[in-house]
Amino acid sequence: MKLPRSFAPSLLALVCLVTAAAPVLAGEDWKPVDPAHLALKAPMVEKDADAEAIFWEVRVQDEATGGDPRTVLSHYVRIKIFTERGRESQSKIDIFFLNRVKIKDIAGRTIKADGTIIELKKDAVFEREVIRVSGLKIKAKAFAMPGVEPGSIIEYRWREERGDHISFYDRLEFQREIPVQLVKYYVKPLSIPGFPYGMRTMTFHGENTPFVKEKDGFFSTTMTNVPAFHEEPRMPPEHQVRPWMLVYYAEDKKLTPEKFWKELGKEVYDRYKSSMKVNDEVRKAATEAVGDASAPEQKLERLYDYCRAKVKNINDDSLGLSREDRAKMKENKSPADTLKRGWGTGRDINLLFAALATAVGFEAHYARIADRSDTFFDPSFPDDYFLRAYNIAVRVGQEWRFFDPGSKYIPFGMLRWQEEGQQALITDPKDATFVATPLSPAEKSQQKRTAKLRLSEDGTLEGDVRVEYTGHFAVERKNATDDESPDRREENLRNQLKSQMSTAELSDIRIENVTDWKKPFVYAYHVRIPGYAERTGKRLFLQPAFFQRGVAALFSTSGRKHPVYFHYPWLEEDAVSIDLPPGFALDNAEAPASFTMGEVGSYTVNAAITKDQRTLEYKRSFRFNGLLFPPNIYAQLKQAFDAIHQQDNHTITLKQGAATASK
Repeated sequence: MKLPRSFAPSLLALVCLVTAAAPVLAGEDWKPVDPAHLALKAPMVEKDADAEAIFWEVRVQDEATGGDPRTVLSHYVRIKIFTERGRESQSKIDIFFLNRVKIKDIAGRTIKADGTIIELKKDAVFEREVIRVSGLKIKAKAFAMPGVEPGSIIEYRWREERGDHISFYDRLEFQREIPVQLVKYYVKPLSIPGFPYGMRTMTFHGENTPFVKEKDGFFSTTMTNVPAFHEEPRMPPEHQVRPWMLVYYAEDKKLTPEKFWKELGKEVYDRYKSSMKVNDEVRKAATEAVGDASAPEQKLERLYDYCRAKVKNINDDSLGLSREDRAKMKENKSPADTLKRGWGTGRDINLLFAALATAVGFEAHYARIADRSDTFFDPSFPDDYFLRAYNIAVRVGQEWRFFDPGSKYIPFGMLRWQEEGQQALITDPKDATFVATPLSPAEKSQQKRTAKLRLSEDGTLEGDVRVEYTGHFAVERKNATDDESPDRREENLRNQLKSQMSTAELSDIRIENVTDWKKPFVYAYHVRIPGYAERTGKRLFLQPAFFQRGVAALFSTSGRKHPVYFHYPWLEEDAVSIDLPPGFALDNAEAPASFTMGEVGSYTVNAAITKDQRTLEYKRSFRFNGLLFPPNIYAQLKQAFDAIHQQDNHTITLKQGAATASK
């Protein structure tokens, strides 16, 4: 279960007492332009770069003007344009931001190589909504820099207000999509008499200079010659590969990591102990839920299903509740409240599960856990910032098992993929400890696809298709579609198939079990694809791997900078039958090849004609167990997936009037 970041109430109260003047961004005037930069003909950080930032300066200050606390970042960037591609990529600016962030005081100008200056007009800046997902709006302030051409310098600045609270943890980036000669952060710590927290920083995946004291209470740090960030398919999360700095407030307890985690484990255990309290109502419900189950696994599964069936998660998109609706609901203060009301947050549901498990004799503890979709957790950093998710740990025999009934679609015995294979801190009053959560095997997350098709002599393929998703595949699809209308779901499916096969025509679409937590997510439809097989004279050229038709190779580049990262192991099982057109038979066809990838995976294909020579039967199985692969073995990984892509695109030839052969 994902845990939103909260802020210390004592910090917020203290900050509200403070007023501070808004920071000035390097003065009201632009900085002087170095003639050497105007004359610069080639980039200094990365050769062949189309554009390069000369500097990117950011001033970071916590302030509380009028009792409204916020963090303010004032950005100033200057960029040299070298090529026409650089002009195209850098002259149109999007400053992205979320709901609670304000972008203000945008200014910009272009300095041509001859020194001519063209100012950005205020009415050239407009706001647009980029995307809206589950109530989350991503917006952008957009503008085009005037008169940009190769040899120009462009510079712009803006003020970013992260409003309504002091951001107790700020992530400050050092890398952009173009190289940067100098990144400089000015940071002003909050200073209040009696305030017990000090501002601290931690830099990841890069090396910045020690902080230097500046005027007006600021401290500065720099990083030089920062290369451009280039996104790659299937790479780890960005904050695992690009340089950034975490700025946060904490007491200086001078604890070793081991001592820190033990103290935190005790603190969290004490905080949630009463929230897992067992009373008569909870004990009665647990007994009824378990029924005649005797094995530990069976008992826990029944309790898990009971929580899902009896309590609705108020944050579930499919319920259609607004933020205002949720705000009106009373807070559940105990498992008995959650049980009685029949609704609660994901945390409420998890705590109820812990209380029910305790009531029937299990030892259940609250567990804090990292989220590897954000970054990879390292317990040597003694701060709980990265333990931003939570689950319930239950001791079964000598092992700890982990459960998350509050996440609606997670199957029993699994966690969100982001939380599998991670270190979980099991809270305890005496001996809090880290335990690794298990990684679900490939069989738990399957794509099971069947197609019963018939081929016409003009190359048209038509028939019925059924695709079932289980495990993490199902969770992803249910979360993505449970708040969509049936028409929207069908439209998305049509678009998905048309992106593979442009002539595909779908009908009789059924999308099943969208909000059912136990059953597979299912697409079922009738499909007609004119021109699927290519007709040349008396021959038809047919790709039997129907589900892979039109799918591009996974890795297209020859080299790789970042590791390759797969979210979870998976298994694909395909069964395709194609009735051949009358009068056509195989023309010296060869079957696709199977091969193994060692412990990482296997690819098995079987293709054959039935005894009556009327139907081609194609079966494909692909299992993949790997997660993280360093760049130095990218070539071998790419070779394996290229081989799979080649076999998936294997074509057989059918000939009209060809002699038939027995199976």
